[in-house]
Amino acid sequence: MAKNDPYAALKYKEFNIFLLMRFLLIFGWSMQFIVIEWEVYSLTKDPLALGIIGLMEIIPAFTMALFAGHIVDQSEKRNLLALCIALFSFISLGLFCLTWDAVVANWSTKTILYGIYTLVFFGGFLRSFFGPTIFSLIALIVPKKVYPNAATWSTSTWKAANVLGALFGGFFIHWIGVDKTLCIIFVLVVLSLIFTFRIKKKPILNPKRGESVKDSLAVGVKFVFTNKAILGALTLDMIAVLFGGTVALLSVFAQDILKVGSQGFGVLNASISLGSIASMFLTTYLPISKNAGKKLLVSIFIFGLCIIAFGLSSVFWVSVVALFLSGAADGISMVIRQTILQLKTPDEMRGRVSSVNSMFVGSSNELGAFESGLAAKLLGPAKAVVFGGTMTLLTVVGLGYKNKVLRELDLTEDYEAHDKDD
Repeated sequence: MAKNDPYAALKYKEFNIFLLMRFLLIFGWSMQFIVIEWEVYSLTKDPLALGIIGLMEIIPAFTMALFAGHIVDQSEKRNLLALCIALFSFISLGLFCLTWDAVVANWSTKTILYGIYTLVFFGGFLRSFFGPTIFSLIALIVPKKVYPNAATWSTSTWKAANVLGALFGGFFIHWIGVDKTLCIIFVLVVLSLIFTFRIKKKPILNPKRGESVKDSLAVGVKFVFTNKAILGALTLDMIAVLFGGTVALLSVFAQDILKVGSQGFGVLNASISLGSIASMFLTTYLPISKNAGKKLLVSIFIFGLCIIAFGLSSVFWVSVVALFLSGAADGISMVIRQTILQLKTPDEMRGRVSSVNSMFVGSSNELGAFESGLAAKLLGPAKAVVFGGTMTLLTVVGLGYKNKVLRELDLTEDYEAHDKDD
């Protein structure tokens, strides 16, 4: 049966093309995030400026999320994804131009900084469409019986691209400079666009095409907030990402606390994703459907402990290990959450449900970056990270105690039901 085959989803050609497209896109995207974080802190030496980057992305991503979900459910997914990638390539090109030596030499720091913030803002607008489109497209590429396996491979590919992007982002800053690194990112995004067109157009499964935006959004939001398993998983992950995120402050730790430079900065970023990749690939062999709720709670609790350990550390290798373990715990929680969403969401509502997910979790990455920057400004970087880890632990304990449905969630029956459908 599909559930016993760790390579079930890879037997579908279009899914492999999808993975390659996603790898190139996320590899470039994660490099771009690292490079911009480094450049902004280098220009300002102000941790709050890093928080503003997150704020500039979350404003459009959060406010457009529900509307984007409606558009996704009403649209053909392949072409919509291609349009988003094409527009994102112009943002990458703009960031390259803003960091080009000729521009930096003649423009003021404030002008360059505001230009970066503006492009990040438009990137947040596109971000609201990326998540729902990709989530919906996966379900149209593979049959239902391999949804969990496809979710694991897709998330693992995302993390693999993330780790390599983080690693090479730091190294490329050291080797060739910020502007040339951003030029490489532009090329990667264009390549991902080319591979997107190797995927065939997909049917629109929504039986209520032409439904008003108001009615469409109301149905999507109601579905999420009345499904305790989905709502609990999203809430738990949102709080963990909001308070437990350390990525926005890694440049501060690398430059001012651990004093390891751009190469060490790349290693710190990469260690998180390396841990995630290791745990995600492990879940392809050890399915997490049984007692999924308890496993989700435990994994995020371990994540919070690791974040606290990182905040207390002043030794580079201890920090790397703490981040690696936090990534491993986060990887397991991501696979469980994506599996819950894939198995519990009807086909015609995937765009809207994914949009609510992006509001809960995706946008909390940027809001978490702002929270981290503000907390670091007020408390100092180390205390800010410890505070975030502590809040994560308290959230896990509280939600685990109150949400019995999540605590006792088991996906085995859902898995078998989808297997029989095919």
